[in-house]
Amino acid sequence: MLPIRVTFFGDSTCVGQGVSLYKGWVTRVAAALHDMSADIERSIIVANSSINGRTTRQALEDMPYHIQSQGIDIIIVQFGLNDCNYWYSDRGLPRVSKAAFTANLNEIIDRCLTFGAFKVLLNTNHPTSRNAEMLPFTNITYENSNAEYNAAIRALCSTRADDLSFQDVDRHFHDLIAKGEKIEDLLLEDGLHLSERGHEIYFDIMYPTIAKWVEKMAFEGNRR
Repeated sequence: MLPIRVTFFGDSTCVGQGVSLYKGWVTRVAAALHDMSADIERSIIVANSSINGRTTRQALEDMPYHIQSQGIDIIIVQFGLNDCNYWYSDRGLPRVSKAAFTANLNEIIDRCLTFGAFKVLLNTNHPTSRNAEMLPFTNITYENSNAEYNAAIRALCSTRADDLSFQDVDRHFHDLIAKGEKIEDLLLEDGLHLSERGHEIYFDIMYPTIAKWVEKMAFEGNRR
C-alpha cells in the first residue's frame, strides 16, 4: 500500500525561521505523524516544501515542481505574511494585492485538488507585534495589513467550505492573549517570526487536525 503524503506549502512560518529545526511546529508534526503511522498501519511521508519570504504569487510559480510533480494527499497551505507586506521600492503598493492574494489562493487550492489532494488545510496567520510603525508610503501598520489579509482568507474559506479544512490561527492566538499570554513571548525579537512558544501553540492547533485527516484518508478515503 502506498504511503500517505503530507505536504507543508508555505513561508517562514512553516520553515521555522529563527528557531532550531527540532523546535519548529512542522518538524514536531512530522515526528508525531511518524509515531501515528504504526497505529494506522500505514506509512506517512512528510514533506516541507516551504520557503522563507515566499508570496502566493511565487508559490504558484513553484507548484509544478514542488507540488504537482511530487504527489500530495494532505496539504497544509500557509501564506499571507509576505503578501501583506509593503516594500519601500513599491511606493505604497503591497507585495501582492488583496484581490490577487485571494485569486492566487483559489488557484493554489484548485491545483492541489486537481493533482490529487484528499484534503487542503488553509490557515490564517498569527498576529504580530508590528503595530506602531507605518509601512512605507501608507498610513497603516504591518499588523493592520496582516489583519486585512487574514480577513480575506476567512472570506475565501467561507465560500469553499467543502474543499477546505480551515484553521483560524489568528483568532486562536488572540484568545490565548486575552487569557494572559503575552504577544512578546510568542514571537522572536523581530515581532514577526514565531518563538519556541509560538511554535508550541501552532503544534497544538495543527497536529490534531492534520492527524484527523490522515486517519480519515487511511480508513475512509483510501483510493490507492
